[in-house]
Amino acid sequence: MSGPDEAQAAKTGAADADTPAAKKPQPKSGRRRAREFALQGLYQWLMSRASEADIVANLRELDDFGKCDRAHFDALLHGCIEQSAALDAVLLRHIDRPVAQLSPVEHAVLWIGAYEMTHCLDIPYRVAINEAVELAKSFGGTDGHKYVNGVLDKASAELRPAEAGQPRAARPNRPNRART
Repeated sequence: MSGPDEAQAAKTGAADADTPAAKKPQPKSGRRRAREFALQGLYQWLMSRASEADIVANLRELDDFGKCDRAHFDALLHGCIEQSAALDAVLLRHIDRPVAQLSPVEHAVLWIGAYEMTHCLDIPYRVAINEAVELAKSFGGTDGHKYVNGVLDKASAELRPAEAGQPRAARPNRPNRART
């Protein structure tokens, strides 16, 4: 491309179809959607203590709910609520304030990360942390993702000591696969 079209593209930020900037974003995985819906449900539960049945009924009405990994959603939502006290006990060892002072979004994201590191052993702990950080970036405050990353990184030594304690080079290579 050259000439006026190139100048216009530079002004608008448009790119050639062959450039990386022009690539379409990858669709969200079923598990990513499950985490997002679980986060919304946990937020609702933290704020209103609504029944799990009411929360699930509300979430089912949202666009794309049918595209989420329903089993993972159920495990996260129900597991985090059922184990909220145990998850808070783990988090308390790694946070710098009382749990009640956490924002509800960060609190729910931390529950999801801690729950996945504790119960979803098929998900590498770094993926669980990264997914929690992405949730915090999408739904949380400006720097909430940094806090979530730090807390879950510290908690990983407790929740996944064998995996988190290995030096990077000693960790087994995992095949490159789609996000979980």
